[in-house]
Amino acid sequence: MTFKSIIDEIENNLNKILDDLSISDVKFSVEPAKPGFGDVSSNISFLLAKPLKKSPKDIAQMLSEKFQNCISTLVLKSEAHPSGYLNFFADWEKLNQLILSESHLEEFGDVDIGKNSPIVVEHTSVNPNKALHIGHIRNIIIGDTVSRILKKSNYKVNVLNYIDDSGLQVADIIVGFKHFGFDENSPNGKKFDHYCGDDVYVKTTERYEEDPSLEEIRKNVLKELEDGDSETAKFADKITRKVLAGQLETCWNLGVYYDCLNFESQIIRSGLWSEIFEKLKEMSLIEFEKEGKNAGCWVIRGENKEEDDKVIVRSNGTATYIAKDIPYAAWKLGLLDDPFNYEKYEKVQPDSKDLWQTTLNKNQPISQNFSGDKVVTVIDSRQARLQKIITSLMGKFKSVPDAYVHLGYESVTLSSETAKTLGLNTEGKQAQMSGRKGLYVNADSVYHLLQEKTKEETKKRHPEMSSSEIEKIAHSVSVATLRYEMIKQDLDKIITFDLTKSLSLEGDTAPYIQYTHARASRILEKSNRTPTIDVDFSLLKEKSELDLIKNIGLFNLQVRDAAKNLSPKVIARYCHDLAVSFNSFYEHCKVLELGDTNLENSRLCLVNSFKITLEKALNLLGITAPDRM
Repeated sequence: MTFKSIIDEIENNLNKILDDLSISDVKFSVEPAKPGFGDVSSNISFLLAKPLKKSPKDIAQMLSEKFQNCISTLVLKSEAHPSGYLNFFADWEKLNQLILSESHLEEFGDVDIGKNSPIVVEHTSVNPNKALHIGHIRNIIIGDTVSRILKKSNYKVNVLNYIDDSGLQVADIIVGFKHFGFDENSPNGKKFDHYCGDDVYVKTTERYEEDPSLEEIRKNVLKELEDGDSETAKFADKITRKVLAGQLETCWNLGVYYDCLNFESQIIRSGLWSEIFEKLKEMSLIEFEKEGKNAGCWVIRGENKEEDDKVIVRSNGTATYIAKDIPYAAWKLGLLDDPFNYEKYEKVQPDSKDLWQTTLNKNQPISQNFSGDKVVTVIDSRQARLQKIITSLMGKFKSVPDAYVHLGYESVTLSSETAKTLGLNTEGKQAQMSGRKGLYVNADSVYHLLQEKTKEETKKRHPEMSSSEIEKIAHSVSVATLRYEMIKQDLDKIITFDLTKSLSLEGDTAPYIQYTHARASRILEKSNRTPTIDVDFSLLKEKSELDLIKNIGLFNLQVRDAAKNLSPKVIARYCHDLAVSFNSFYEHCKVLELGDTNLENSRLCLVNSFKITLEKALNLLGITAPDRM
């Protein structure tokens, strides 16, 4: 339980004191303290000020005196802060032993929020008409990191990727191949997804702009796509699956894996919409509009006067975009009968994890269950209104308000220098992504540039290192850099990605954290001994030692907070703070050649605990921890 052990002990004793005072229903907090407030601090005095008609300071003093009579194994003393907070000071000799011993256990950091309940995380969900660009990567890394955190929190996680293979953007590349003469094979060994996005899609949309009448061709192709048995639909299936294969290669290279691929074209033909449409009418969740601008349409009423009604079915009987998302959301929550069979995807994921895909082929009756009691859908904030409607509908279907969660995020831009390096002319401004206009940078290109820069720097630092080891380090650092930059910010903040800053060995960067891990590894290697937990923990009493131990002990609390708030940033910040505290320890406390074997062993135990904890925390971010940099 690590640092949570002392928090639990304090909470239990405070609740006993409240019972003795005949006070109930007080939801106070007990948290790791800020500097100057002991080791642990509680706001309980502020919550009791009104019912007890006393100042928080006086209440804190009273509670502190009563706490001295409680049975406590991890708290040395409590005291009232002049501001009114109730502060507690840990028995660090006991806490040191508890934290450093437990940090070596395999389950260290595990929390049981999920109780092994099934949860769905849907992310990526990119149109299969182009390669993934740097903007898509934020979605993918958020989704993958949240999945990892939820698994650590004892959820049974199903990771889904929704393939939008029947929309306008797919129609555009089919027009390019079928009507504008683009070759079905990519030239000069170019990745097929890059070819479709960089050449076919962009140049086809340029043709529309030059001659808008050509959009009639797109309308016809779109109609043919809706007929799953048409030659156009079969051709589109072949093309989009080749694009999907390229997209998955990019994801796998970044350490991102899935459980199931869902295809929009199959959802349209599955009958799910008809089933959910009837339920919407039965539950009076949609209304038929008899007059006004939406006459003849089925609509969802806006929740207030500022929100327009949302058309679900047009007056001509065709369903709108949201009509595809509603049945899919209900399917993810297990609210509809599953119309699909399943087959394994033709390529094996690098982690050997089974990747399933839906099929409407009744000759392959393989059953799987990828639904969840709760669904987290990672989609950018521009779709917030649509997702708000779906969230509301699913809450009414499921009778659970938070059964469906939209995890939104803002866009990614490139710094002017990075845009210039990658060949975009932005006139000294940040680069906004636009696939239709060809203003984007493929994620593969960013990765390869990071890789080349890292290889160059590693060769300078380690001229003796083999090329294979350099490649391994370059891959690790490049993936770490991309992943960390995508999740270290708040989700509601726009990211400005800068190549040079992201690779710095100083500041809030992945290489800084990885380098700190390598520093710890080097200390252990030079010691020529295997660290053990059979040491004298009382010798660890320097401030930098205690700060590092405290940070190690906070791991499971950080996992808990990240899982409850679906916030990858919590773990990113924890990794950085942990690295900072280790580097402070490194500067202030010599580990080897002390002339005191007992102290050396105690500090080696601390170094090893840090190394193990950072590896586990970085793994939640999908980042490897190299022993050399």
